[in-house]
Amino acid sequence: MKSREKKNINKRNAVFNVLAIVCIIMFCIAISPVTMQNDTYYSVKIGEDILNYGIDGMDHYSWHDNLSYEYPHWLYDVIMNFIYSIGGWDGIYISTLVFASILGLVMYFTNVKMSKNHIIPFVLTIGALYLMKSYIAARAQLVTFILFALTIFFIERFLKNRKIGYAVGLIIISLLIANLHVAVWPFYFVLFMPAIIEYLICVIIDLDLILRIRKLIYVIKTKINKNKPEKLNILEEKIKKVDLQIENTQKARKESRRHPYKIKIKRNKNVKYLIIVMLIAALMGLCTPLGDTPYTYLVKTMQGDTTENINEHLPLTLINQKDVLTIIIVIIAILMMTDIKIRLKDLLMFGGLVILMLMSRRQISIFALIGVTVACKILISFFIRYKCMDDIKRLFKEMTSKFGIIITICIFIIISVKLYKPKMNDSYVDESSYPVQACDYILENIDLKNARFYNEYNYGSYMLFRGIPVFIDSRADLYTPEFNPGCTVFDDFLNISNIGTYYEDKFEEYEITHVICYKNAKLNMFLSRNYEYKELYSDEKFVIYERNIDE
Repeated sequence: MKSREKKNINKRNAVFNVLAIVCIIMFCIAISPVTMQNDTYYSVKIGEDILNYGIDGMDHYSWHDNLSYEYPHWLYDVIMNFIYSIGGWDGIYISTLVFASILGLVMYFTNVKMSKNHIIPFVLTIGALYLMKSYIAARAQLVTFILFALTIFFIERFLKNRKIGYAVGLIIISLLIANLHVAVWPFYFVLFMPAIIEYLICVIIDLDLILRIRKLIYVIKTKINKNKPEKLNILEEKIKKVDLQIENTQKARKESRRHPYKIKIKRNKNVKYLIIVMLIAALMGLCTPLGDTPYTYLVKTMQGDTTENINEHLPLTLINQKDVLTIIIVIIAILMMTDIKIRLKDLLMFGGLVILMLMSRRQISIFALIGVTVACKILISFFIRYKCMDDIKRLFKEMTSKFGIIITICIFIIISVKLYKPKMNDSYVDESSYPVQACDYILENIDLKNARFYNEYNYGSYMLFRGIPVFIDSRADLYTPEFNPGCTVFDDFLNISNIGTYYEDKFEEYEITHVICYKNAKLNMFLSRNYEYKELYSDEKFVIYERNIDE
């Protein structure tokens, strides 16, 4: 009977996994964007450049002289160019669907393996993917999301059984991220920190340092007073009392850890080996064609002001992100208003993710990606404590029945269609955001060898992709003094676009010959009234001027 019951459970698990795979893939297709983003354009072009000329550490796409470029995601750029050369924008779009689906499935199966449950990881994975939908795009971050999810799984499994395969996996992931997306490579090591910090706290507490120092003092005094029997007896008694205190403290601590009030803390000896794995993984930064870039890129980026002026890097205002605010409130409420316990390393991870997200709104994606593992543990503990698991099991049985499968798939078809419908008429290149026709005009009518275009940040990557040398593009760090000493292009762009400086002085300094800008840009209000700027081209969104530089 037990054998038959086990077979039935395994069969239902397999059926649910197939159902989850189908639903997750449908959902990922529905939330994946059709229109390409800024970074995709320069990734394709730079990948072509790498394949043709290799990595020389120089920029070849702006008209500024001798700018060094660190190729922070060179391997991803090569992959994108390879896909584009085979399938064009169709190929890039299909690759986004594939990577998004892989991400969803990795998140689901990671949490299934860690929680020994199916429904809760499935629901949370869908919720996390929905939170991440704005960050799913043909960008290097999509691949690193997958690798980060695998990192969490490998760390958890290594801590549990210390198998060498998981250690090798962690080292390979470090190598891949260092070549695919060097800007986030340091964050890879942050994922190790909660387990390591928990272990170090345990080690420090277990030292009983004050008591052992007191004992050491008594031992030293016994050696000094070894010829004084009366004092020696007193000191030996004190040493015995300290030993007894240490013993009682250790017993009390062991009992406290077995039955904690709220925060569970555990001294896992496998963390020592995890630290060794992390140190080996840190050496993978040397296994790139980028020199010391993996170790310096993030530091240089944080020293600059690009993160203060790019929308996705700005601090998050929680009241404007009600879904995230709701999640945080629910998790805190469960932890504070129930007797549910949480591991210290999970608390550190969750708290760190919240702080990271508040510092930069783009980290909502990481909060959803990594935080889902913590939320899964908390919710399962909650359901077990309040005897809801029988209801979960009944729901599981219903969903794996023929009728349940049909209903579930129908629900996800409806949800997916509703999410995808607004994008049905979207094109790969949004002509309201990118100067497609304006670039056609430039390539047909303007001698690029003798032209210096001033353009805006948001569409510079598209111009670069079309082969037009740019003033600036979304490789923001390239145009800062942290990466190119003396270069102030990024700051100058901000000042010109915000009319914080007189544009003509800067245009004279850079010897600008042509200007392309949005029609609704502040700059255009001035140029349209300046007789020294001749309008060459205009459409609904963009306008091109030729600057009179003879006078």
